[in-house]
Amino acid sequence: MRRWFTARIVAAILATAATAARASDQPLKICLDEDRPPLSVHQKGKPDSGFDVLLAQAIAERMGRPLKIQWFESKLDEDSSPQLEANALLSDGRCSLVGGYALTTDSLVKPGMTSARLPDFAGATRDDRRRRIPLGVLTPSQPYVYSPMTVVLGPKARDRRISGIGDLAGLRLAIESGSLGDAILMTFDKGRLIDNITHLVPGRDDLLGAVARGDYDATLIDLGRFDAHRAAHPDTAIAPSGYYYPIGANRGYVGLASDPALIEAINTALGGLAAGGKIAEFGKQAGLTYLPPREPAILGDVWMKIIQR
Repeated sequence: MRRWFTARIVAAILATAATAARASDQPLKICLDEDRPPLSVHQKGKPDSGFDVLLAQAIAERMGRPLKIQWFESKLDEDSSPQLEANALLSDGRCSLVGGYALTTDSLVKPGMTSARLPDFAGATRDDRRRRIPLGVLTPSQPYVYSPMTVVLGPKARDRRISGIGDLAGLRLAIESGSLGDAILMTFDKGRLIDNITHLVPGRDDLLGAVARGDYDATLIDLGRFDAHRAAHPDTAIAPSGYYYPIGANRGYVGLASDPALIEAINTALGGLAAGGKIAEFGKQAGLTYLPPREPAILGDVWMKIIQR
């Protein structure tokens, strides 16, 4: 009996080891936006680059698994839904994780619909663009970077001191319709800035280009977009104000709730990289103004917070 029991234990250990070995051979599949500098960039004929690329490579190496990035295209318009796009990619098995995901309560709730279409992705066929994917439930990793909104100033307002939204009074403001910045500026102090705001269409109008030309004096955008503009236009006339709006979101990975072991492994890897200062180093390499995650890890009802301010 003892020999039989011992043999069962040994067999179980060997089976577990074999399963782990097979898992380590499987690529760590991560979905990244192909056009979100300085977080992630994928251009034909050029090496993949960006903060999230460097981080994904380090995590895969730390886990002892090869990395496979599934590139996708997220459209910047009023009809796009990052939540549904991420869920569709994960639920269709295109990847196990989506990187650079804004961690908010709204972005992590169970979707109100049962299926969604896939965003455009590398290797997509005509049939892929037509299919609707049954959706799962999203679950986040721990955050790895803080992504606030910031005020940037045009050439005629470069010397303006900005310590709060109220300091934008009297300036010609431009903002993208339907954006978070739009909600912040339009509702500030019961609409005090409304008469100074011009709305531009996301994906069609060049917001930062218009500010740089001096068509407008200031705008409120995600800090990463300013970093990307500055990298692409080193001689830009836009100046950073140094002001960060106090309500911002952390970014992290998101996966499906059906695979909690993967999220646990990712959190372990992120913890080790953060403790060694590697994540901040990746930000510097990518030209990202890196800010470490802040509490709360998952931002609550951002729209209500803005209105209540």
